[in-house]
Amino acid sequence: MASKSKTVAELIEVDGDIVVNALDHVDPSFVSDKDNSSTGQLTLPAGTTAQRPGTSYTGAQRYNTDLGVMEYYNGSQWLKIAAEQVALDSVSGTIYAGYASTLTLTGQGFLTDDITVNFTQASDGIDEDVVVTASSDTSATVTVPSAVYNNVTAGNTVTIVVTNADSTNSGGVNKTASGIPSGGTEVTSGNYKYYTFTTSGYDTLTIPSGFSTTLEYLVVAGGGGGSRNSNPGGGGGAGGLLQSSQSVNGATTSSLSIRVGAGGAGQGSGTGTQGTNSHITGTGWTTVESVGGGGGAGSDVVAGSGGSGGGASYQGNGGGSGTAGQGNDGGNGSTSGGVYSGGGGGGKGAAGDTSSGGSVADGGIGGLYSDWATATSTGDGGYYAGGGGAGTYANSRAANGGQGGGADGINSTTFTGTGNHGAANTGGGGGGIGGGGSGGIGGNGGSGIVIVRFDTTAL
Repeated sequence: MASKSKTVAELIEVDGDIVVNALDHVDPSFVSDKDNSSTGQLTLPAGTTAQRPGTSYTGAQRYNTDLGVMEYYNGSQWLKIAAEQVALDSVSGTIYAGYASTLTLTGQGFLTDDITVNFTQASDGIDEDVVVTASSDTSATVTVPSAVYNNVTAGNTVTIVVTNADSTNSGGVNKTASGIPSGGTEVTSGNYKYYTFTTSGYDTLTIPSGFSTTLEYLVVAGGGGGSRNSNPGGGGGAGGLLQSSQSVNGATTSSLSIRVGAGGAGQGSGTGTQGTNSHITGTGWTTVESVGGGGGAGSDVVAGSGGSGGGASYQGNGGGSGTAGQGNDGGNGSTSGGVYSGGGGGGKGAAGDTSSGGSVADGGIGGLYSDWATATSTGDGGYYAGGGGAGTYANSRAANGGQGGGADGINSTTFTGTGNHGAANTGGGGGGIGGGGSGGIGGNGGSGIVIVRFDTTAL
């Protein structure tokens, strides 16, 4: 049997390295399944993330000098030993087709570090990653990226998965994409989506399942009709105007009923017809209803009350009462100074004028909502719900209707036609006409309008 004895010269090279070929083969059994009783240490390979082996063995271990951690290869990727497992428990908020929104993620293992949020929807071709910084180990917020909301179809399910800094993946949470309301004439202007309803009668604003936000509204009723007198008649009162907001939730509200009020008819001697109310109503929604404008007074009759009151006739009877929070009173008539002018109808912004001492009774000015008017191409120079001007004669001019669609009065002792009408979809009051003519009829009130909008940045 050959001797295995070696001299030092045979085992060690001049530079001190061991001569590998001079060593016997080390069998894995020599080091595997053995108890290491050393109280020293065992050094593993170390290197940066970039220096990870390109081809690794499952179970391989190394020290990552960039991360300062031990890591192992699981067959597909390098992971920290004792890596934090991420879990995504719930996602609150809504994904809207066509609009950005913000989601709140709740779970564990977010590590208060950057996480990757993945959105997938196969039929819409969506597979998008967003990196955000978690606000805590259990919570994070993410804005839905345009690649998702611009491509998702309402009703389709989007799966959301979180990957944390330890490269562990959560299970997926599904969110069904929602649409946005539909109805009326739709337009987007600035940060707002508007729905405008202008046809007198009933219509519907459909609220999709899952849609939830605050809806702002502008609800204007139809204006009251003007009148004629044997002497001048009163202008019609403006329709009531309400502007505020309410929250809506597609889980409980599937639609809102919209009613646009018609303008009241003008009259030849009696009180002008009151305008029709406008409203928004529906399940889960507190009904909003604006009151039609009161009619202007004719011969020896009282002016009508309403959203805004109609103007009185020349006899001096008081103008009609307006509804608190919606409009103003109509103006009073007067016989002083030989002036025979009916009072102007009240408007949202101001009461109708009272004729006295030779003055001409103009209609009350309406309410100014210029951003709504500009976006929807409605209103009268940004105003809605102006009162109708009084009928006049023996004066230097005709009475002006209030800005906001209120019709001008007519200055005449012989006029036998129909007075000026309030502007459509403003709720403006109809104009009164001067006395004397046997067939003159006051102008009709303008129809109302309903506008609903929401802030797209608040989704």
